[in-house]
Amino acid sequence: MSIITKMTRSWLTRSHKPFLFQNEYDKVLPYEECHSLGLYVHIPFCKSICNFCPYCKVRYDEEAAGRYIDALIREIHLVGGQSEGKKTATSLYFGGGTPALLADRLHEIIDAIQTHFVITEGIGVELHPDNVEPNLLRTLKAAGVTKISIGIQSFQTKFQNILGRKTVNRAKIEAALSEVPFETVSMDFIFALPDQSFEDLKTDIDSAFSMGANHVAIYPFIDFTFTSSEVKAMPKRQKRMLLDAITKYCMEQGYKRSSIWTFSSEKDAKYSSMTRDNFLGFGCSATTLLRRQFKINTFSVEEYCKRIDRQTLPTSLTLRFSERQRMVYYLFWTAYSTEVRADDFEQFFGVSLRRMYGFELLIARLLGFVKKRGTVYRMTLKGAFYYHYYENFYTLAYIDKMWGIMRKEAFPAKIEL
Repeated sequence: MSIITKMTRSWLTRSHKPFLFQNEYDKVLPYEECHSLGLYVHIPFCKSICNFCPYCKVRYDEEAAGRYIDALIREIHLVGGQSEGKKTATSLYFGGGTPALLADRLHEIIDAIQTHFVITEGIGVELHPDNVEPNLLRTLKAAGVTKISIGIQSFQTKFQNILGRKTVNRAKIEAALSEVPFETVSMDFIFALPDQSFEDLKTDIDSAFSMGANHVAIYPFIDFTFTSSEVKAMPKRQKRMLLDAITKYCMEQGYKRSSIWTFSSEKDAKYSSMTRDNFLGFGCSATTLLRRQFKINTFSVEEYCKRIDRQTLPTSLTLRFSERQRMVYYLFWTAYSTEVRADDFEQFFGVSLRRMYGFELLIARLLGFVKKRGTVYRMTLKGAFYYHYYENFYTLAYIDKMWGIMRKEAFPAKIEL
């Protein structure tokens, strides 16, 4: 796996230099120059820990959670106060963990954000199925939340058992969504689970849309080395057949494909914190992507709070991009939306996409991975699968290694990838 990612990185960046993350940070984050700026807030607390989940999380403790939220609000002011006036941000997303455990304080966090930023495309919050009940949903709406994403994983008991989750109360969720509607209701599912069939996944997707969802996400199962999950990944050929079949089915139903893994039944139903040119992350493990650098906060709740207590940003590692490295990062995550617009690339970097990667795009077209229409490159079904296939390599070669280290060390000296 590392050979594939190293060769790809070396070719696309035209350099053998690795991505070097170092324990350094800037006192001032240069986000004023950034356009299409997204915001993300991480809430790491969960009532119980799912063994397949790779994200930064800890068991909920009321005192620790209260201290964390206080620190989080101070971090927002530390960063936001660096800008004169209010900066426009496309969106704000809360992830975790289980943000709903602290639903009564989300309005404080949102108020702090809105002191420094104007949010133009809404506010989203991830929810556990148990969170979907009318009173909590009303609390979220009162705080300004317009989008919710429910981590269903599967409605079917056999897969819930595999994942160590309890059966989802579909009637309760449907009733709550009917009583308290949102602009976007997304439901997340995991695909490529052992022996999962097209009918299994189709049933889940049909159920989601019939219950009130207008957006679904079908994320592939990835076997992170540092989780305790014993679930085995689906073989490549079987996975491709499943992804192609479910994609074709969704397109035949008239659902809009808004990214590699997501489909919506309504034009304006969107839920994605990933497809942004730049973003600011607040909280433990949150990442920040700027024009020339990528930052990641410490994974330690305790060390995070100590840093904020000292009026210091909780950055653990910083990657300072070369121009080519930034281009590769831009293309990788822009392609997640299934298309790359040459005009947007040129506006961002001041140089044409064809000049920088014309040869690679020609090869991608010849291999049937993309089709070109005007200045837009769109992925084919084949291209979408191989994007997923490479993303799996990328995740295990880069993210798995980095998160594995940062779960153990609050501030590593450096990580080379």
